[in-house]
Amino acid sequence: MPRLLVVHHSPSTNAARLSEAVAAGTVDPAVRDVEVVVRSALTATAQDVLSADGYLLGTTANFGYMSGALKHFFDTVFLEAGGALSEDGSAGPGAGGRKPFGLWVHGRYDTTGATRSVLAIAGALPWRQAAGVLEVLGEVGEPEVESGYELGATLAALVQEPS
Repeated sequence: MPRLLVVHHSPSTNAARLSEAVAAGTVDPAVRDVEVVVRSALTATAQDVLSADGYLLGTTANFGYMSGALKHFFDTVFLEAGGALSEDGSAGPGAGGRKPFGLWVHGRYDTTGATRSVLAIAGALPWRQAAGVLEVLGEVGEPEVESGYELGATLAALVQEPS
């Protein structure tokens, strides 16, 4: 059975509401035969990454960057998960990959730097961006919940086994 790994850091009420919506979408009744594993960014492991067929990443935007918790996740799993490094030790261009990933970012004022930082690191992994980034500023209302649900359902549908 294909496995979808959801890794997130959701310290605020709004970030948690968005994360819950994404997770709910992954188990949409139209999606069948996908095992969904949800992990906090501080507890997700390289084994979680290696055993997954797709990924959903969620973070808050903190001081123009991803959350420290999601950065910790990347620092912990990057090399073991097949990350590519440049000669200067920074994330290098990945060889491309087949495993799909999606991203959601919640911020109070801006999500640009957080989005850029996650995409730079994810681009050095054997993954491919399979959905547009869901960037949400401020309050998480029904439209944002619906968009989160849709993101979760989309990634789950992408990893499900063909009928």
